[in-house]
Amino acid sequence: MRIGFVGLGIMGRPMALNLQKAGHTLAVPERASLTAEIRAAATVLPTAAEVARASEVVILMVPDTADVEQALFAPGGVAEGLTKGSLVIDMSSISPIATKDYAARINALGCDYLDAPVSGGEVGAKQATLTIMVGGPDAAFARAEPLFQAMGKTITHVGSANGAGQVCKVANQIIVACNIQAAAEALVFAAKAGADPAKVRQAISGGFAASRILELHAERMIKGTFEPGFRIRLHQKDLNLALSAARDLSLSLPSTAIAQQMFSAVAADGGGELDHSALVQATERLACTTLRDRK
Repeated sequence: MRIGFVGLGIMGRPMALNLQKAGHTLAVPERASLTAEIRAAATVLPTAAEVARASEVVILMVPDTADVEQALFAPGGVAEGLTKGSLVIDMSSISPIATKDYAARINALGCDYLDAPVSGGEVGAKQATLTIMVGGPDAAFARAEPLFQAMGKTITHVGSANGAGQVCKVANQIIVACNIQAAAEALVFAAKAGADPAKVRQAISGGFAASRILELHAERMIKGTFEPGFRIRLHQKDLNLALSAARDLSLSLPSTAIAQQMFSAVAADGGGELDHSALVQATERLACTTLRDRK
């Protein structure tokens, strides 16, 4: 297929390259930040509108709700260049409510829309093993499925209504945040009590507490390596979506609120660009202890 790709950051860049490796052609909008690898793999066009005009499918992978609106509907944006029958796939993690509005506006142009946020971080994007959660019409999902297969491993059509994928992603982010906080508390407890947190992690990794968070993020906590795979400020954004929706639903999410406060504590100390496993830093400060020398 002829694919337009808007949003070539930590996640978007490897996702786009995996599509190109699978045999699809790429068009991307001009940005000073484009890498040499992207410039070699794609046709670079002046605007997102021209990218849309040259593509059958346009994929968005940008940070937040406002960024999606800007990419779609600003002057020179994707919507300006769409032709009837085009498909827009938003793989960003944004508001489910805004998603429904954006989908309706794209549908009014005679085009289909899927919301398809992902989980798996930079590693999953590079290895094409992302978990992809999709909301939108059945026919549009069937059309897009080969593209999802080039980028991910676990692909679920959550529902035929737009917004279903975003609801699923918010639920995912609640679980991830609470698991990161649980791992941080467990390791800080171990260190404060005089045990080696690395040995504790090794021991419990073979039991019922085993998880991907314990495998990957707990190791980062122990080593103090917080180069961003998924930034704290982005996880804060996702939890804001969860807590905002919870208010609308008259729903209490106490563990989510606590995790958000811990992220906020790290961000307030200048850590918003760190990997979300750096949440452990707030727990360490409260305990007046550390798992290792800070790096």
